[in-house]
Amino acid sequence: MTDSDTEAVQLRRRRGTYATGRATQVKIIKAAVALFGESGFNASSLRDIAKRAGVTHSTLLHHFPTKAELLRAVLESRDQGDSILLADKAREGIPFLSALVTLMEHNATQRPLIELYATLSAEATAVTHPAHDYFVDRYEMVIEQNRRAFAQIKAEGLLRGGCDVERIARNTAALQDGLQIQWLLDSRVDMAACLREFLDGVLVKPLSELERCRPDDTAYITPSHQRL
Repeated sequence: MTDSDTEAVQLRRRRGTYATGRATQVKIIKAAVALFGESGFNASSLRDIAKRAGVTHSTLLHHFPTKAELLRAVLESRDQGDSILLADKAREGIPFLSALVTLMEHNATQRPLIELYATLSAEATAVTHPAHDYFVDRYEMVIEQNRRAFAQIKAEGLLRGGCDVERIARNTAALQDGLQIQWLLDSRVDMAACLREFLDGVLVKPLSELERCRPDDTAYITPSHQRL
């Protein structure tokens, strides 16, 4: 076997080891999502999470030495889906609001993650909770994203007269969280439809109509469409 052959074998082994390790981490994170959502962070032990994941306690500690580190990984995984829809800088103004509605539709298929978020966000109001700073920062980020979107919409003349950008930004975030809690209690709640109806109430035209128009389209907005 040549040196190049040996290096190729070693590279394949390293890749295989990495893939196996990553698969184990994913299993552990999924188990933690379920248990943190069901019982909360404080009531969930690493041994219980390891058992749910089908790994040994020592294996879990190899990947996540502390429960706080595992919680951090869980929260990061929770954010990945949101960032795909909302982090794109091209999604501003009306497209951003459309993405919020799409996100609510997606969340209706993610019950374990929604349970996790609802449980942890309530626990994390305590300043000693390891996720306290995360949720403080997250709400600031969410409200700022909303604020930028509604500020642009207002600048384009698409926001209903008398609507305050700051209040609408916060109300939108509050509505999303509230709808998710209601949906956890009653899965018949259509979160996306409720959010869309709220947004229709603050826009000069229904969101569905604005989604079909381009900003430079004369049908996008005219003075006769302004609702006061």
